[in-house]
Amino acid sequence: MKQTEVLLQPNPNARIEEFVYEKLDRKAPSRINNEELLGQHMIDAGNEFGPGTAYGNALIKCGETQKRIGTAVRELIHTSAINFLTPLRNFIEGDYKTIAKEKKLLQNKRLDLDAAKTRLKKARTAETRASSEQELRITQSEFDRQAEITRLLLEGISSTHAHHLRCLNDFVEAQMTYYAQCYQYMLDLQKQLGSFPSAFISNNNQASTASVSNASTSSSSPVTSSLLPSTSSTIVTPSLSDLKESSGSRKARVLYDYDAANSSELSLLADEVITVYSIVGMDSDWLMGERGNQKGKVPITYLELLN
Repeated sequence: MKQTEVLLQPNPNARIEEFVYEKLDRKAPSRINNEELLGQHMIDAGNEFGPGTAYGNALIKCGETQKRIGTAVRELIHTSAINFLTPLRNFIEGDYKTIAKEKKLLQNKRLDLDAAKTRLKKARTAETRASSEQELRITQSEFDRQAEITRLLLEGISSTHAHHLRCLNDFVEAQMTYYAQCYQYMLDLQKQLGSFPSAFISNNNQASTASVSNASTSSSSPVTSSLLPSTSSTIVTPSLSDLKESSGSRKARVLYDYDAANSSELSLLADEVITVYSIVGMDSDWLMGERGNQKGKVPITYLELLN
């Protein structure tokens, strides 16, 4: 029972708070869970980057999915508490304590019975023996009555086990529903993110024309569909081998804004056209870019080479 509570609510302070409110017979205040908090931060960050940008839109979609998972977590906790934890807790704090108390009382009656039998064996006089026999009959009667009470309580355990088995099935079903929901949410999110340009979602130097074409025809992300190159365009996915096979430099259109991390990099503005070329020994994820007198490294995934 305790470990189930830890699973459903890992925060020990929150568990203590819920316990106190339960003892006071008051409803605990609703608190935002970690998934909902992450989702809200992602949405806020996505709005800052701009819902019209591929990265901002992707953050917003991820945030919305995280919040949906947070709602599923709430449903799992609520369902598990009602159908599994509460019946188990009621048994442990109620019937189980009663059974344990009666079993302890039976043990004491058994000790009294053993003591009475011992005194009867040690009795030497007729008077003492008669007194011991009377005591034995009384203790035997008390022991038998307590044994019957304990037996009836223990026989009820069978029905209790059947009830707890149903509760356990409800708990498993609640988990199955939760994980199925999470899987479906993430599957939907993956499909939505799959509609983004392959140059955005992948750091591979090579990208197939088919993947770009499939992404451009997807309708699950209307915000980003305008960023995708059409099949009739002369824009192609950047490839380092193209540059190596070419005469040297190429023109490239910038897909997204990029802020240089240091003086060796070149800041970029979306939709501007710059000159790029490769340098021997440079990381395959980067190219050298030029804009007028400015020069610096630029990430290849932010570019589309122009024929």
